[in-house]
Amino acid sequence: MMKSRQVLHYPRLDTVLMVEETMQGTKEWPTKTELWKMLPKQVMYQTFLVILDYLEQSNKIVIKNKQVIWVWDPKGVKEYLDSSLIAR
Repeated sequence: MMKSRQVLHYPRLDTVLMVEETMQGTKEWPTKTELWKMLPKQVMYQTFLVILDYLEQSNKIVIKNKQVIWVWDPKGVKEYLDSSLIAR
């Protein structure tokens, strides 16, 4: 379940994708504020936090020690699904 937060503005899909692309393009693990400042377009901080909540609940990111870490690996998942290995 997503964190309970009073939301003033829900993010659009293009904004969520912008945050995802920014995270995938970084080589380091930024804090929330650092990541927010890296975005190519301005986003309200509260909306940005809603996006982070969504990404965390969908297991695309982990927030640990105040750092935002991208953990989703679509290439690895595709290789796994295409392989003849059987998961048990």
